[in-house]
Amino acid sequence: MTVGVLLCTSLTALFFAIVFRIAHAVIGGRSNRKPAVGFFHPYTNDGGGGERVLWCAVKAIQEEYLNLDCLIYTGDSDASPQTLVARAIDRFGVALLRPPKVVHLCKRKWIEESTYPRFTMIGQSFGSIYLSWEALCKLTPLFYFDTSGYAFTYPLARIFGCQVICYTHYPTISMNMLARVSLQSSMYNNNALIARSRLLSQCKVIYYTVFSWMYGFVGSCANLAMVNSSWTQSHIEKLWKIPECTRRVYPPCDTSGLQVLPLEKPRESPKIISVAQFRPEKAHIIQLEAFSVAIRQLDSRLPRPKLQFVGGCRNKEDEKRLQHLKDKAVELNVEMDVEFYKNVTYKDLVKLLGGALAGIHSMIDEHFGISVVEYMAAGAIPIANNSAGPKMDIVLDEDGQQTGFLAGSVEEYAEAIVTLLKMSETQRLEMAAAARKRSSRFSEQRFYNDFKEAIRPILSQSSYSC
Repeated sequence: MTVGVLLCTSLTALFFAIVFRIAHAVIGGRSNRKPAVGFFHPYTNDGGGGERVLWCAVKAIQEEYLNLDCLIYTGDSDASPQTLVARAIDRFGVALLRPPKVVHLCKRKWIEESTYPRFTMIGQSFGSIYLSWEALCKLTPLFYFDTSGYAFTYPLARIFGCQVICYTHYPTISMNMLARVSLQSSMYNNNALIARSRLLSQCKVIYYTVFSWMYGFVGSCANLAMVNSSWTQSHIEKLWKIPECTRRVYPPCDTSGLQVLPLEKPRESPKIISVAQFRPEKAHIIQLEAFSVAIRQLDSRLPRPKLQFVGGCRNKEDEKRLQHLKDKAVELNVEMDVEFYKNVTYKDLVKLLGGALAGIHSMIDEHFGISVVEYMAAGAIPIANNSAGPKMDIVLDEDGQQTGFLAGSVEEYAEAIVTLLKMSETQRLEMAAAARKRSSRFSEQRFYNDFKEAIRPILSQSSYSC
């Protein structure tokens, strides 16, 4: 009996100690909020379109609000104000007005994919809450800005008294994902074992349904939700149910810098470029297989093309995927026709785009597709996946002229490659010119204008006070 009483007393004391610590941290954070915009971006070296959005968003706020500090919550131990400024200009050509402050996070492992072999999505989501707790305890800003899609952190930021703004590149879960699991379709986020089993698929549908409810609740805690495309907007409005707080702001694409490149391309050794991080959803294998099929179908009198993979590696898993891609090229006997460029500088990327006849993209339900716009601006005709952003917003006719190709299978990609390589120079130049004109709709300047217009009611209304 005495042991039971002691145990009960100890557990009660532990509970109140935890509650007291949480309350103390929250009260302290609320009372010591800094006049700053805190960008929650744990990976500041991912090299993708999300990082470009981060730096352009920082620059836009620096231009518009001189009295607000910009700080970056990052898990990269080597990140400093100076290195981040250099990275923004070197990788993306974005010149920040002043160095941002840096808050280093030590608990990033809790959002790593490798930490959760099963139930990865919900594991990373709850892990992000723990990581944002660390961030907000270290420094609580007036405005909490999520640029990486960690919606489960929004209620916590609201508890800390922050105004929550987000730029959502894609929904963590979508109706499309639920549909694929229901149809037992195997994909990068639905492995073959589950896809083959009706029982496991039904269990996963329940899991996804429950998760979508949770995702809808946490997302609705945003004061302002910016989305990057028509496809993303339709899903976010269905899930979060805050259409009055949702704004579509197309991501910043370096159209002006790329549009000065010549439309004329070398024909003796045509280059097909693929710009994307080496992540599973980017489906690089499809591109490689389609390229292999196209080479076999090409007339021997036509010049033999080269495929150039250009992308960033975030971690060891990405490195393994890159190596697998190299091994696959050997297996398909096209290793002499394929080149790999990892973590290239912005200057080198522009040079590679300038020499490309075409650009290939194969991610299903790509939320937007910055690389597709970059292809078009550089004069490289896009061959993109027939879904989501590329289909709904980007690869559309301009003044009645076709701007590129849409494909959904290895055979369709191969057919588009062959068709492009067989086109006359006049036809190709007409299509490239139309694609370049359309790319202007997604310029960096348009992002700055739309972004500032979207955040103005939130930042101005608050007047940097509570």
